[in-house]
Amino acid sequence: MNVTYLCLGGNIGDREKALEMALLEISKTIGDITAKSKIYETEAWGVENQQAYLNQCVEVKTPFTSEDLMIELLHIEKELGRERIESETYEPRTIDLDILFYNKDCINTPLLQIPHPRLHLRKFVLIPLNEIATEFLHPLLNKSTFNLLSECKDNSDVKLFKANL
Repeated sequence: MNVTYLCLGGNIGDREKALEMALLEISKTIGDITAKSKIYETEAWGVENQQAYLNQCVEVKTPFTSEDLMIELLHIEKELGRERIESETYEPRTIDLDILFYNKDCINTPLLQIPHPRLHLRKFVLIPLNEIATEFLHPLLNKSTFNLLSECKDNSDVKLFKANL
């Protein structure tokens, strides 16, 4: 079994329901969710005039390869109403499912970049990830999630939204 860490987020429609549905689909099609963080609300990152996001991180044990995992996540996003738009900016979305880590692998292909190339820059990822993977070492930066969070210069306001989903 492979261990992957995912970040779930969305800022369109019923954001909480979108996270719920994503968790259900992940557990049905991808594997066992072995840990999940609280849900956080965060201002839209990198853009203005968008509704705040809800974000959550999960640990999943999966038999899928990293490529097959990404294909399944894209399928779940589409099933939950995500429309991917080619754009230079961050677009609002019903759901976004990102692979943060996959085992301790480093992957750089046209389909995948693992570890996620910007996770260490974003508190909305690091705060929930730190809840479930405090000591996990970033395979390229060789720093724990806790250390990445303590060094993160992102000053976005990340507020607890809900303790359990």
